[in-house]
Amino acid sequence: MRPSRIKQKLQQGQSVLITTLHLTDPSVYELTSLMGFDGIWMDMEHHTYSLETGAGLMRAARVGSADIIARPAKGEFMRMQRMLEAGAHGIMYPRCDDAAEATEVVGWAKFAPQGRRGCDAANPDSPYLTMPVDEYVAEANRQTFIIMQIESPEALERVDEIAAVDGVDFLMLGPGDYSILSGFPGRMDDPRIREAKLKIAEAARRNGKDWGCPVGTVEQAQELMEMGARIIFYQADIVMIKNGLEQIQRDMTPLGFTFDNRVNPPER
Repeated sequence: MRPSRIKQKLQQGQSVLITTLHLTDPSVYELTSLMGFDGIWMDMEHHTYSLETGAGLMRAARVGSADIIARPAKGEFMRMQRMLEAGAHGIMYPRCDDAAEATEVVGWAKFAPQGRRGCDAANPDSPYLTMPVDEYVAEANRQTFIIMQIESPEALERVDEIAAVDGVDFLMLGPGDYSILSGFPGRMDDPRIREAKLKIAEAARRNGKDWGCPVGTVEQAQELMEMGARIIFYQADIVMIKNGLEQIQRDMTPLGFTFDNRVNPPER
């Protein structure tokens, strides 16, 4: 079984950098992994592609060293198990409400005695019946990790009990949903976002867990690391493409080129 780069680096006291890929061209996953990123966030909560497509993207990433962190939708326990069988090292579980739900997630993601995950061993994570079952089960439990997302004020109040669940490896603030559910949608500079980060940081520290959060700038990443976070989620392919296209427009407009921009129409 392929060792988790993320778990190895965290165990060595290093921070990890994860980027998000939304596009479904395997070349993007292959390139990102070959370039040595620690992890790729594969978001199957909000995107419409199938698990079969996702498995192909994971396969492309295996030529390099990046871990795949797959995010199912809330309550998709069977899909979560199949994500792991397809080769994901990590599960990012959204909208965790309490310790009972966190325990349920662990149960589906870990083999006994830690959980009750079903065993097939004929898939890429084993890989393909090439490991004795006892070794496979033990190694899967060692290499698989679970990120529990805190995305509501109610969950934040219970973050200590969530962090205390055996098998929950990392905590993660979901600032977008947290801002919406807290009544200040999209205001990432609201002081309540920082307060949430601090509360998660303290819960992680008390329970011996790591934590992280998405950031939009290098400065935000530095601030987060100063708060004790060692898991940094930064940038996404669709954002980088959008930024690049906008730069082309800025560069070429002075030469007389015009654009029928239906995303950001020019002011009249």
